[in-house]
Amino acid sequence: MAKHIEFSATGGPEVLRYCEFIPADPAPDEVQVEHKAIGVNYIDTYFRSGLYPLTDLPSGLGTEAAGIVTKVGANVTSVNIGDRVAYAQSTIGAYSEVHNVQANKIVLLPDAISFEQAAASLLKGLTVYYLFFLTHKVQKDDVFLFHAAAGGVGLIACQWAKALGAKLIGTVGSDEKAALAHAAGAWQTINYNRENIVERVLDITGGEKVGVVYDSVGKATWLDSLDCLKRHGLMVSFGNASGPVTGVDLGILNQKGSLFVTRPAINGYITTHEELNEASKALFDVIAAGKINVDVPESQKFPLNEAMAAHQALESRMTHGSSLLIP
Repeated sequence: MAKHIEFSATGGPEVLRYCEFIPADPAPDEVQVEHKAIGVNYIDTYFRSGLYPLTDLPSGLGTEAAGIVTKVGANVTSVNIGDRVAYAQSTIGAYSEVHNVQANKIVLLPDAISFEQAAASLLKGLTVYYLFFLTHKVQKDDVFLFHAAAGGVGLIACQWAKALGAKLIGTVGSDEKAALAHAAGAWQTINYNRENIVERVLDITGGEKVGVVYDSVGKATWLDSLDCLKRHGLMVSFGNASGPVTGVDLGILNQKGSLFVTRPAINGYITTHEELNEASKALFDVIAAGKINVDVPESQKFPLNEAMAAHQALESRMTHGSSLLIP
């Protein structure tokens, strides 16, 4: 027997239940991982709430964790029992003491990367990787806007942008979060609760606006994001924290400067094992080099049976950086 988190109906954090289950043996192309740390991501709340519908309930939750391989499927040759591994794109069910994962979604952990660092950074770091290197190639001295700069993805983005020599303007919800983003490497910050985002971007850029906006907030920032873009600018809408962007009139892109817009996701950019290894190596290299710090504060490490509290903290916007569940 093992323990995991499941939910039988969509809704708020209170639907999450800590239950016993009998783990199945891994399929021929899978490995079984005994978790040491589990990543908590905002996308998990979309599945829990029903924003991203699941076909079968009850369901587990989570797609990211790090741990040790305890069983290997018959066809698996790339991973061995005892290997230190991490993953960020599994089938749902990572909020668990053990989880079966397709071997092609597994990365081996370098000695320099701890289980907690891996679980705190892999999904968020791979997200920043595809945003900065694949969706749009960020160059030295580029000036761009990044919403939610003190969140889990945002703090990694601030640090990676600084490492690249780029100038990230980060939006945040408080002066405390502005200080965190700035310390992480944000060039400028905007507190959207007391500053007008568009006016501040115009001020910061001397009226030029920015070439790219990275927006994980969604509905609440859609129009402001478009108004921050210069002619032919690129709007990268990669999340829905405030709700999805719907009912878009394409004519608005023409009106605001013949803009481009894309709605990317990690699974559209990191689809093969080779792509996963390339992206994870880039991430682990900058962490090992000390250019990105992904250490999680103790207040944001929750026992597995307190997943509900972890979600409450995440959705209250009281957290910064990454949060973890510890089995």
